[in-house]
Amino acid sequence: MQRSRVTRIVAGFTLMAALAACGSAEKTGGDAPKAGEDVKGSLVGVTMPTRSSERWINDGDNVKAALEKLGYKVSLEYAEDKIPTQVEQIENQIAQGARVLIVAAIDGTALTTQLESAKEQGIKVISYDRLIRDTDAVDYYASFDNYKVGVQQATSLLVGLGLKKEDGSDGDAKGPFNIELFAGSPDDNNATFFYNGAMDTLKPYLDDKTLVVQSGETDFKTVATLQWKPETAQARMENVITKAYKGDTKVDGVLSPYDGMSIGILSALSSAGYGKGDPFPIVTGQDAEEASVKSIIKGEQYATIYKDTRELADVAVNMADKVMKGEEPEVNNTKDYDNGKKVVPSQLLEPVIVYKDNYEKVLVESGYYKESDLK
Repeated sequence: MQRSRVTRIVAGFTLMAALAACGSAEKTGGDAPKAGEDVKGSLVGVTMPTRSSERWINDGDNVKAALEKLGYKVSLEYAEDKIPTQVEQIENQIAQGARVLIVAAIDGTALTTQLESAKEQGIKVISYDRLIRDTDAVDYYASFDNYKVGVQQATSLLVGLGLKKEDGSDGDAKGPFNIELFAGSPDDNNATFFYNGAMDTLKPYLDDKTLVVQSGETDFKTVATLQWKPETAQARMENVITKAYKGDTKVDGVLSPYDGMSIGILSALSSAGYGKGDPFPIVTGQDAEEASVKSIIKGEQYATIYKDTRELADVAVNMADKVMKGEEPEVNNTKDYDNGKKVVPSQLLEPVIVYKDNYEKVLVESGYYKESDLK
């Protein structure tokens, strides 16, 4: 009788301990770090949109390497531009016990439920390059000055047409010039910043007819390119040429917001005879992807915007490290990036225009590329 009673008591304590352990396991380990807590070895979840773009591969590799150097574990995932995949990846990282999430969103409005769950568990969220919208669960934003990127894209177009010089002074050309406009993906918050910066810069030239959009397609919804796909840009460029450029009417310039799209646009132009009898129009870009830098060197694409993803990775990693330690990360903008629920504290980096005459100084001397990479 006595032994049976003791056995039941021990079994009860065992069951209580098991239930407590089970409850602990269900709590995914995302609590905010406490003061003085050793956070080395903690998990950071990193999600990138796709491996189809060279820049996102570089971003992911740079972030992962820098975090691991600081002693953190890293879950790095690519969603291949599939929103449900990115949602599942973030849910898994939360379940695995991530203390910080670094997210480059495919669709800036599609992650609210997952990020609210992260917030409830004390997990800090850093929006990487693309601002996540419609949630107050985003703590910080690491990116470039995206409005300035648009200004620089338009400026490089004006320089190529001879309306401006690289030093910012007026050029000797008078026009009129025929141009076409492309914008980025409508589900990417950055695309509107690029477009607005570019259009504000081009507006005086459009108003006085120095620049003419022969297709008439100028509003963002019409010129936007879903998921930044090169093939979508190529198809639209082909349609525009067929519709608006007949006889002696030629395309003089194309505002393209991304190098991958620029390659598609150049392909459409090549099929229409440009680059053979007629020179290629002035085509802009962004991200200084290897294929586009080679194209610039060959005299095809005219310019691109260089955003040093090594610096961006360092900013995001520093933010993650600071919040892990319960400290405030450095930011330089607390007023411009309203995501619909809050103004997200941001650290913005400076972009640089790359032309054929400065690519060596900007890209090779900085170590971003080796000269052999571009031959």
